[in-house]
Amino acid sequence: MSDPTKPAPKKLALAGRRAAVAPAGELVREEPGPSGLPLILTPAVAGVDPLAWAEANRAGIEERLLRYGALLFRGFDLSGIEGLQAFVRAVCGDLLEYRERSSPRSELADRVYTSTDYPAEQTIFPHNEHSYARRFPLKLFFSCIVPPESGGETPVGDTRRIFGRIDPDIRRRFEEKGWMYVRNFHPGFGLSWQTVFQTDERARVEEYCREAGIDWEWRSADRLRTRQVRPATARHPRTGEAVWFNHATFFHVSTLPAAIREPLLRDFGDEDLPNNTWYGDGAPIEPEVAEHLRQAYLAEMVALPWQQDDILLIDNMLTAHARNPFTGPRKVAVAMADPHTRDDV
Repeated sequence: MSDPTKPAPKKLALAGRRAAVAPAGELVREEPGPSGLPLILTPAVAGVDPLAWAEANRAGIEERLLRYGALLFRGFDLSGIEGLQAFVRAVCGDLLEYRERSSPRSELADRVYTSTDYPAEQTIFPHNEHSYARRFPLKLFFSCIVPPESGGETPVGDTRRIFGRIDPDIRRRFEEKGWMYVRNFHPGFGLSWQTVFQTDERARVEEYCREAGIDWEWRSADRLRTRQVRPATARHPRTGEAVWFNHATFFHVSTLPAAIREPLLRDFGDEDLPNNTWYGDGAPIEPEVAEHLRQAYLAEMVALPWQQDDILLIDNMLTAHARNPFTGPRKVAVAMADPHTRDDV
């Protein structure tokens, strides 16, 4: 172990490769967060080069991520968008493009986006990124560029524990039927199909849907309805653990606040809502079932206040994430990596 009474070099990892591959405890301190989630990693000595350390310790980072589901890197020299991009590459490789979009985001740099552009007063319900899609990222990296004055946490929850909280009869029903995501694109309301599919050519939308297992229906020149049926559960490709991995609760109309839900139902009705979910056979998800699922998520969520230059790495199958309302400026960037498909799980 290093002697804390001796001055540390400015960049330990730059002093030689040996510093980067030193036992993790010599350079990086670990401490479980509330309820064990996330695992918080901080420099144990001054001058740690986080990029060299991460690249040399990929296996250790992966092992801890699979155990805890979420890792919070705090106090490292990883500032700004460039720091996030470099850290993603050091940990696992290339960043992914945000495709088949479901929420408004701004692109801050190549394949780095705002976490979500919803108004500050809104809560974003727990979910797993792209669990509605055939192709999804297994790793998500959130970077705090500007912390909010208050609130604005990114709560995380273990989907293995969420799975265990769900009534076995309800879980069995979803395992047998799967779940259906129905999406209606209305001109001038919500994300356009051009934004979601990143094209203005209908033929390219159809090609994407065909490859992604999505049914589509053009209802007019600029109105599109899509349907996709997905499994509600999965097994993690590296641990084999059963997880609750779907957007059935997130997109269900009853999860929306009443101030948003009631006008939507009045204007569109169930069939034409911008987003809604059903059992995989098209039967409605009962209100009491949707509420049971919401409580299973919320019981497991843990929130830590953001600090400047924090990077939160989550395994997208083992951990659901959300967002709390906030005040003041807040800028949290997200990058996605490690692509997988439903065939992998």
